[in-house]
Amino acid sequence: MSRIQRDRLDTQLRGAATLSGSSVGETRADFATMMSQMPVPGGVRVEDTALGGRPALRVSPDAPTGSGTLLYLHGGSHVFGSPGTALGLTAGLVVRTGIPGISLDYRLAPEHPFPADVQDVVAAYRELLERGHAPESVAFVGDSAGGGLTIAGALAARDAGLPVPAAIVAFSSGVDATRSSETLVTKADADPLLDRAALDHWSALYVGDHDRRDPLLSPAVTADLTGLPLVLVQVGTNEILLDDARRFALRASDAEVDVVLDVTANVPHVFQSFSHVLDEAGEALDRAALFLRQRVRG
Repeated sequence: MSRIQRDRLDTQLRGAATLSGSSVGETRADFATMMSQMPVPGGVRVEDTALGGRPALRVSPDAPTGSGTLLYLHGGSHVFGSPGTALGLTAGLVVRTGIPGISLDYRLAPEHPFPADVQDVVAAYRELLERGHAPESVAFVGDSAGGGLTIAGALAARDAGLPVPAAIVAFSSGVDATRSSETLVTKADADPLLDRAALDHWSALYVGDHDRRDPLLSPAVTADLTGLPLVLVQVGTNEILLDDARRFALRASDAEVDVVLDVTANVPHVFQSFSHVLDEAGEALDRAALFLRQRVRG
């Protein structure tokens, strides 16, 4: 285990500028600048496309070894982020799996609050099915807010009468808008990236007047998870969202859903983004890729 790497990354993140005090426009620009520093692996082709009425990026492996589609949902508290900011993660999985990905530019709050982004995920998935993609050939993958959207989108698709996708992979997912997690307090000092005030600020723009116990906002608390496909949840112990992942995994198993809870010690929120400086990040992506290759069928 790379204790020196983890400690160095923690120090680096604590010295970086936060995203909690800026306007929406400034935060979107700052986040895009920060994520542009994340390297994108070679061996992929990136093209503009559209899906479900929304812009998207198609990320294709130069040497495909698998068939199917990874529908990727980026992070950013439902307020900022884009397929471009998640390109490193998307491409990392595409290279490791050999499976093409489509990263969706879903609508963002405050211009388009909940449930606009969930609707966009369902529309994108519906179009894939209408194009002839079998459900067992599609996986939902996402990080942070996008990790939560993988679950909310699958639940909404199920409730709309669509077949669920082959699998879900959620990195550091936010799945409790009620903010009832104990680790919001117990991990406050350990988390170098997120803090409660920032989460509450961006969440208010997204949730608006909706009940925070809505199953699509808080699937770790209130959703009927019956019928979800196999889920891989990855999270680090230095995250205030740690209990979001743990409680979701427990409730999913109680609903007879096959779920893999993959916890890495002493790593930050969406640590998989840092595979260029953290061995555990690349190893986690390797495990996610194996999971996807085992489940996605063209």
